[in-house]
This record gives sequence, structure tokens and C-alpha cells, in this order.
Amino acid sequence: MTQKKPYYITTAIAYTSAKPHIGNTYEIVLADAIARYKRNAGYDVYFQTGTDEHGQKIQQKAEAAGISPQEYVDNVSNQIKGIWDLMNTTYDRFVRTTDPEHKSKVQKIFRRMYEKGDIYKGTYEGKYCTPCESFWTESQLVEGKCPDCGRDCTDAQEEAYFFRMSKYADQLMQHIQDHPEFIQPESRKNEMINNFLKPGLQDLCVSRTSFTWGIPVEFDPGHVTYVWLDALSNYITFCGYDPDGNHSEQYKKFWPADLHLIGKDIVRFHTIYWPIFLMSMGEPLPKQVFGHPWLLVKGDKMSKSLGNVIYADDLVDLFGVDAVRYFVLHEIPFAADGIMTYELMIERINSELANILGNLVNRTVAMDNKYFGGEIMQPNAADALDEELKAVALAMPGKVEAKMNELKVADAIDEIFVLLRRANKYIDETAPWALAKDEANKARLGTVLYNLLESIRFAAIAIEPFLPDTSAKILSQIGAENGGLESLNAFGALPAGGKVGAGEILFARLDPVKKMEEINAINEAKAKEKLPALEIEPYAEETVDFDTFCKSDFRAVKVKDCQPVKKSDKLLQFTLDDGTGTDRQILSGIAKFYKPEELIGKTLVAITNLPPRKMMGRESCGMLLSAVHTEKGEEKLNLIMISDNIPAGAKLG
Repeated sequence: MTQKKPYYITTAIAYTSAKPHIGNTYEIVLADAIARYKRNAGYDVYFQTGTDEHGQKIQQKAEAAGISPQEYVDNVSNQIKGIWDLMNTTYDRFVRTTDPEHKSKVQKIFRRMYEKGDIYKGTYEGKYCTPCESFWTESQLVEGKCPDCGRDCTDAQEEAYFFRMSKYADQLMQHIQDHPEFIQPESRKNEMINNFLKPGLQDLCVSRTSFTWGIPVEFDPGHVTYVWLDALSNYITFCGYDPDGNHSEQYKKFWPADLHLIGKDIVRFHTIYWPIFLMSMGEPLPKQVFGHPWLLVKGDKMSKSLGNVIYADDLVDLFGVDAVRYFVLHEIPFAADGIMTYELMIERINSELANILGNLVNRTVAMDNKYFGGEIMQPNAADALDEELKAVALAMPGKVEAKMNELKVADAIDEIFVLLRRANKYIDETAPWALAKDEANKARLGTVLYNLLESIRFAAIAIEPFLPDTSAKILSQIGAENGGLESLNAFGALPAGGKVGAGEILFARLDPVKKMEEINAINEAKAKEKLPALEIEPYAEETVDFDTFCKSDFRAVKVKDCQPVKKSDKLLQFTLDDGTGTDRQILSGIAKFYKPEELIGKTLVAITNLPPRKMMGRESCGMLLSAVHTEKGEEKLNLIMISDNIPAGAKLG
């Protein structure tokens, strides 16, 4: 018996800061599709996923929730695992970085790097993005924000250990040049080379002292290991790597990993930091890192602040597991972001899953039950029409393989649907219902239905990595088994004389109007349930005398124009009618709360007798009034808007 070739695939371990949305969930479904495909192709697959559980952000969230960090990550990790299981993913191991064995190995890795001279002690001073757990210099910020997530960074100054990244920079550059497949897609590789390697790598801070929720540095307990050194090491520590050199047989078999599947926002960590850490350890580099694109909602990245977050379990309740798997796998291209809307998902279910796939299976099984009592007939009345269908079926597995080898999963699914469409066309060409009217055509009718059932078998086996439950249902209906991809080498393996089952609707057609009404009603109900108590800023203890208050000139102003200020992500520039006949210009730092076009024509309230001041080199003459509160820890702002019947320049008091 030929020994199976090993294949090791990982996802990025999910950060236990919050429940993962459908964009996060896409990654585990994509990895599962690849792992299932490799198993069907005869590989010995090891598929690892899990949760990343240390860091300052976790400690802060636990403190806010009034529980210990361990209790916090236990809750979120269980939630993540539950969603991974709900999506029918076949990981071999779900890892957690709070595992004592992992912690011990990371401590040894840190010590080995220190003893080798790759890590040294110093002082860090710069900017830190807590959500990304990333360090930045002032020059790397974009408009003063984190270049990865766009959030505010905080000043950080503390004693820390540093890794000498530059020591291995040339070696990494050479590896990338010698292995063009190492970073995919090509655009990610170019970004890493041009934005990080060519300008020169700075030494990386690999420990923190300003918080405690992390793996302690064994020989300097005041320090905890930087979360990325901790998290990235999971790919080897849980696979059987031993810092003392006594690696397990599993590690020897599966490392280096064949594929690290990650989001495009963390490519830098996996293609620069991680390879250099491995070089320091003297371990081989993974064969490939693929930075997949994102799933956007109506063109925007999912964000709680935008109110556009969609969760996998909610989608499963609405559409079922396989429909959700199909949508995310098919709608995200190889290198470009995918778009998700409920309307598009309904359309895909109706046009592709119900019409093309489900209708083909249902019609074929129903006709075989009707005309032959469910018996699968011997195909002994061939016709020239059969040859094109057979050719498409036989070509499909090779085309799917080529696409899967390039990780073009959406394209691989399309190749299967080429066969499904051809089979539907074959029904129209052969018209089985017409053949059934004449007993003399019985043999031909049996052959036509056999060819359809065999084509469906091809499609069902090929589609298993993407729609596993649907694949099993189809094979059960046609009386076939999943013999793996090797069973698709010849057309005609479906045994004649067997029986098809009772026809079952795989995907019911959805009424778009009724389904959207259902979705909107559910979303509205959930929004009402989750409305948080508003946190109002306390009243100022300092009093203001009446005469001082009366000096402020409050006026109604009409917004004639509103434009963003270049090189600022905060400021909007207002051109206002204040009733004087001369336009008034006021700048206000509210860009993250309003789009400029939303405000044109509105009537606002301004204090007009404040002295002018310069903002971004522009003069601001006054201040617009707004109400500020905090909601779920996020600042919310609403401009004071008054009736448009109030004329510009009207004094308020």
C-alpha cells in the first residue's frame, strides 16, 4: 500500500477578544474546504486551528467585564470553537495558547533566542496599537493612526527585550526570491518586499512590562512575551516541536507546514516575523503563506461601529450551513475582497443551489423513480449526445484540481457547476419525458437517466469539500458512495441494478420579498434587545456665573457646504450662512461621526463670538454644538440640529 503524502494546513488562531463574525468565519471554512479536498485526493492531512489568548487587549476586556483573563478567554474560546463546529469544519486539533505545554515551550524558545544573541534587553519608546498588538514608529503611522486598523495608537515607553530582525533580513529576502510561491497572492509578496524588507527591518520588541496577561519571560519575570511571538509559535509547539530537540514523530512528518492560511491584514507577521523566528530556531520555513481577502458588507469592512456585523450562526439559522459555506467560498475571489448582502445570498441560493444543483438532482431521481421504479438501468443504448456530457464530466476533476492547487476555490466550484449546467442542458436535449411515451425507447431512456445519475455522482463527490452535507445527501439519493477523487477516473462506475432513494429537495427556493421581511424583522428585534444603557458624562462641578454665560453668542447657522479636510481623518470644514450675508467657516473634528453630504442643508447651532483659531492651517471662526455620550465603550456624537424654519442668524438663548 502506497504511503499517503502528508499535508499540514493551519488557520491563523482566532483572537479571543470577541465573537467572530462571518468574515472571520470565512477563514476556517476556506481552510476546511482545502483540507477536505486534500483528503479526498488521498493526502494524510493534519489541519490545525484554535485561539490566541494573551495580550493587553484581553486583559483590558477582562477587567472591563469584571472577570479574570482566564475566565474571559475560556468563554470566548468556547464560543469560537462552537462556531467552527457549527460550520461543519474537520480540524484535527483546536489549540489554545493558554495551554501549559505551549507556555513552557514558548519560554524555552525565548531563552534559546536570548542565549543565541538574537534577543537583547533595551527600552522601547514609540507608538502601540492595542487592538492589533502592534508597535509602530511615528513615521509609520498614517494620519497619526495605526496603518493596519486605522485606530488611535498610544505612547509606549517601557523596558523591553528586542529581536535583531536585521540579522536575518537578507536571508529572508533570498528565501522569498528562491521560492516565488512562498507568499501568495503576488500582491501580498510585493507589499512585504517594498514596504518592509527593502526599507530595512527595525528590531522588534518581543516583551512587555506594562501588563501581566501573557507568558512570563522565564529568566526575567517582570516581562511577558510579546503576543505575536507567543501566538505564531503555536504552529510548531502543538505539532510536536521540542525546543530541546526531541521532536515528536508528528512534527517530523508534517513540518514544514504546507499552508498557513491567514487574513491579508496579518501577512507581515506571518511572512516576516514568523520566518525570521524560525531561522533563529534553525527550523525550516513553511512552504506557503496565503493572505486571503476579506468579506465586505455592501463594500465596507465589518465593524460594530458601522452596525454591519453579521454572524455565522445567525446566517445558518436563516439559510442552513451548506448555503452559508457555498456563499462565502464562492463569493470571495482569489485576490479581491468579496461582497455580501442578504439580497445577493438569496439570489445565489435560488439561481445556483436550488435551480442548477437541486433541480437537477430532484428531476433526475424523480424520473428514475417514475419510469424504472427507482432502479439504475444498464446504459446500453448510447448516442452521440452522450459524448459531450461524458467529456465534460471526465475533464472536471482535473480542472478542479488545477484551481485548488492555486487555492482558487471559487473557480474550482465554478468548474463543478459547468458540469451541472451541462447535465441540465442534456435533459433538455434528450427529453426523457418524451422517450418515456414509447416503449421502444425504454433502453435509451435508461441510458439517459444513467448518464445523468453518473454525472451527478461526479459532481457530488467533487463538491464534498465545499458542501459536505449536501454531497452526502446527493450520494444517498442516487445510491452511491464517496469513493474519493480516484473514483472519478472513468465514467460509468455507478453500479447498474442499484436503487435511487426518494427524491428530497436539497435547497428550497426562497421568496426574496418574504425572506427580506423576515431578516429585517429579526434584525430590528435584535437591535432593540441589544440597545445599551447610555453612559452620560457627569456634570461639571465647576459653576459658571450668569454674566459669563450670557457673553456666549448662540446662533442658528445653515450648512451651505461641508468638505473633508485633506490629510486629516478628523476634521470637516463647514461653510455656513450665519445671517450676516458673509459666509462663516468653522472646522469641527466630527468626521468619524458624519459624512459631509449628510449635513448640507441642515440647520445647526454655533457659538459665533469665539476668537478665530488655526486648525490644519485653516481658520475656524466659532464652534458647532453637539451632544456626546458613550455607548458600549465607544464615543458617540450628535450635532445639535434645529428646525429648518428657524432663519440663519437667529439668536438662541
